Amino acid sequence: MMTRALLHELDPDKTEIALLSNPCRSAEEFLREVLYQLGEDGADMDRARLVHRIHEIIYEAYSHGRENVVVDDEAQLLEDEEIFEEIRLLLNLQLDDAFLITLLLVGQPQLVERMRKHPALDQRIATRGFLRPFDEPTTADYVGHRLRTAGQDEPLFSPEALRLVFEYSNGIPRKINNICDIALVIGFSRELEDIDSDWMTRLIQAERGDSA
Repeated sequence: MMTRALLHELDPDKTEIALLSNPCRSAEEFLREVLYQLGEDGADMDRARLVHRIHEIIYEAYSHGRENVVVDDEAQLLEDEEIFEEIRLLLNLQLDDAFLITLLLVGQPQLVERMRKHPALDQRIATRGFLRPFDEPTTADYVGHRLRTAGQDEPLFSPEALRLVFEYSNGIPRKINNICDIALVIGFSRELEDIDSDWMTRLIQAERGDSA
């Protein structure tokens, strides 16, 4: 979600984007997917031709004032060691005064450990960021924002219910979404005016398998 939100902020008239959303199993598969996402089919190309064509596209885009961005989502699932070498070689694409490609690796915390096994690549990473879980006030703000975005201006969760949501989710957005979605569906089916701590406790217990 964060990756796609970021990409939506980029100007499509000034940016060439290659988004790899599924982990590749081999280095050639990785290169083919990069080329495909840049707009060409490299199914019949060997590694050398794939690399040459990717380089040509990147240089051509740069010459027309366009940025090249390659985003590898779920990068912690990459297993083939040669893929990391291909990524490193892509980062070597530069002129005397400019880098020709921006590479964004997105993944779970295991990605940090995988990168450390490839120091030549790890040293080329210019910027690193980590998404931390929400604290309790931010969790409440997040739920309120999503409700307002959906057109609901009045709060539907009591403060005590939101506190339980935070304790259950540990501030992880996906778990917040899941339990709140369930609460809204149950609340609608029961014609509840809001979700209080009693109902939230029951729902959390049911989710954990603690209650019938």
